[in-house]
Amino acid sequence: MMKSDPTPDAIFGHGFADIIDQYNWDDTISMVDNATIEEVDAVLAKARANKKAITPEEFAVLISPAASQRLEEMAALSKLFTCERFGKTISLYIPLYVGNACTNKCVYCGFNHDNPFERTILSMSQIEEECKAIRNMGPFENLLIVSGEYPSLCGVDYLENVLHTCRPYFHNLTIEVQPMRATDYEKLTHFGLNGVVCFQETYHREAYKKYHPQGMKSHFDWRLNGYDRMGEAGIHKIGMGALLGLEDWRGDVVMMARHLRYLQKKYWRSRYSVNFPRMRPSESGFQPKSIISDKELAQLTFAFRIFDHDVDISYSTRECAKYRDNMMKLGVTSMSAGSKTDPGGYTSASDSLEQFEVSDERSPREVEAAIRNQGYYPVWKDWDSIFD
Repeated sequence: MMKSDPTPDAIFGHGFADIIDQYNWDDTISMVDNATIEEVDAVLAKARANKKAITPEEFAVLISPAASQRLEEMAALSKLFTCERFGKTISLYIPLYVGNACTNKCVYCGFNHDNPFERTILSMSQIEEECKAIRNMGPFENLLIVSGEYPSLCGVDYLENVLHTCRPYFHNLTIEVQPMRATDYEKLTHFGLNGVVCFQETYHREAYKKYHPQGMKSHFDWRLNGYDRMGEAGIHKIGMGALLGLEDWRGDVVMMARHLRYLQKKYWRSRYSVNFPRMRPSESGFQPKSIISDKELAQLTFAFRIFDHDVDISYSTRECAKYRDNMMKLGVTSMSAGSKTDPGGYTSASDSLEQFEVSDERSPREVEAAIRNQGYYPVWKDWDSIFD
């Protein structure tokens, strides 16, 4: 076993997993469902008057069915707070999938260990060719490195080499891989790591085990406390998200709001981003338990911006082009473009296993043009290696 492989539950450590159980899931759902229009108006009035971030409980009011009656007011506030903090800018990034091998058996994921597909782990020479191909697509500087969770093949030593290979081509490197120890995260910062993205998938402790029956990902506390380990390691930017559709999406995002507030208070030196991926069909044939509509996703986006003015809200190419174009002026601050979700996808017509299907298939230059047509400015670079 490699040293980056987490072992028994004893090493899980302390963090938000010690706190989350004080919040009852059913009570959280009831709080949202029972919110009144008077409560919605009171929260919006407070947000307008004070221009200060609201509490997670007030955020819950803004994602309630009652708040759907105030969508235009919420959109206006979200646009105002976004422009005040970020200006008319959209930051662009691109994912690089370096491997689709995974030891987990998540029932909803195309990378499920039991899916009978040939797995791919890119070599450093293949990764360098992918980097060159991406640079030819546009002046990207923000790279998201993604792999399945297979520590013995894609552990800290492999990731060191990946970061070393990618660093000459990109200024900002973020990883989305298996959760690691704080010491491993800290070690990777010396090889150019700036950010870490991790999706908790669902904050419903009991349901979590059903969706993640085997593999290291089945350990709820280990994954949830991973964000604490990122903070302890001094990661510059921490990305969060829940997979909307596994459980009641409103319950998950309220829990995520509580989690974000906890992290901001404890690890205030780090920046934070959130993503709201909606369930899509996977190779496993899994279908979402619940569906979040376009209108509800817009409401969630507005509410989260009103909840936190500083957090980066990201939309990936899971969402279609028209929807992303409409939302870029109303709260979203970063987007992926030109994404391939299979290893080797940028250098060849790869037949490798994809993690999810892309909905926005426009080229980076087409996305750039769409941003400019909205009167906004594409930001290709917002981090420099000199900061290391």
